[in-house]
Amino acid sequence: MKKIVLAAASLLVAASAAHAGDQIHIVGSSTVYPFSSYVAEELGATTKFKTPVVESTGSGGGMKLFCAGAGADTPDLTNASRRMKASEFKTCQKNGVKDITEIVVGYDGIAIAQSKDAAPLNLTRKEIMLAVAAEVPNKSGDDLIANPYHYWNEINSKLPHRKITFYGPPTSSGTRDAFEDMILKHNTKHMSVYTNLYKADHKKNKKYKKYHEIRQDGVYVPSGENDNLIVQKLGKDTAALGIFGYSYLEENADSIAAATVEGVAPAPATVQSGEYKLSRSLYFYIKKSHIAKVPGMIEYAKLFTSEKMIGDDGACAEIGLIPLPKEARDHYRDQLAKLTNLTAADFAKK
Repeated sequence: MKKIVLAAASLLVAASAAHAGDQIHIVGSSTVYPFSSYVAEELGATTKFKTPVVESTGSGGGMKLFCAGAGADTPDLTNASRRMKASEFKTCQKNGVKDITEIVVGYDGIAIAQSKDAAPLNLTRKEIMLAVAAEVPNKSGDDLIANPYHYWNEINSKLPHRKITFYGPPTSSGTRDAFEDMILKHNTKHMSVYTNLYKADHKKNKKYKKYHEIRQDGVYVPSGENDNLIVQKLGKDTAALGIFGYSYLEENADSIAAATVEGVAPAPATVQSGEYKLSRSLYFYIKKSHIAKVPGMIEYAKLFTSEKMIGDDGACAEIGLIPLPKEARDHYRDQLAKLTNLTAADFAKK
């Protein structure tokens, strides 16, 4: 996969001039980037179409670019490691991006990774939440205080006296959004100290029903959209943990390993079954108004959703994508064939 990523990365030099009307322009998730880049290279190598330009902007950054308008200078597709938000859909509609088709290409597990030189570590989702939340319950559990924890054994005496450091994605990342949902929101929604107390400067005095504030005191270090940089940091800081998609863990298995979450390690079987609790779907979105103007968009989408790419033995599975069940793959191929429109009602079903 490294060769593929490097080849695709070389295309970024031309990114600012990429969309001349005859070359597909794709933005979005760093997690989906290796798979999208592989498909782009394959399209360019095996068809008459130019190799699409794929940029790793993060899911949020990709949505912002994708929804900015329908002009020729805007992306044709965007990748995402979480679903488009209702607010992003509204922005798209407001800016003239009316017709959008949503495709799911597979699953991914968010890995909590560490150096292979570090001792094995098993954490619960609540322990991770207490490590990264900006505010945590006080000893009596009736108020929130600024997070005082700097060593794991301060959270749970059975954990090692090991400094808490996370290298993770920035706020523009879908992995960051999914991590906040599965770690912070999942745990705090069941804790009355968050749901009952108000934050003085919170807009409209809303309750902490969806608390997702990550601490900013240096314990959680935003590390950009290049997940390979986090891998490199783990090699130098063996006490630290990194947060990124499963494919990067698999690719760098010679130097890093997963911390287990509630006794389960991320793997294709545990992610697909849901046994590994930090699992999510991977998406791409098609700007339908560009299809008639940019050659190869449908062919790229068909290739990406083909068994050759996302099947159980597909090329993307070989580089870390966790396949959908066959029935789900057929469903999204049908959505692509019909170019089914995403609607506001779809978000109510979420």
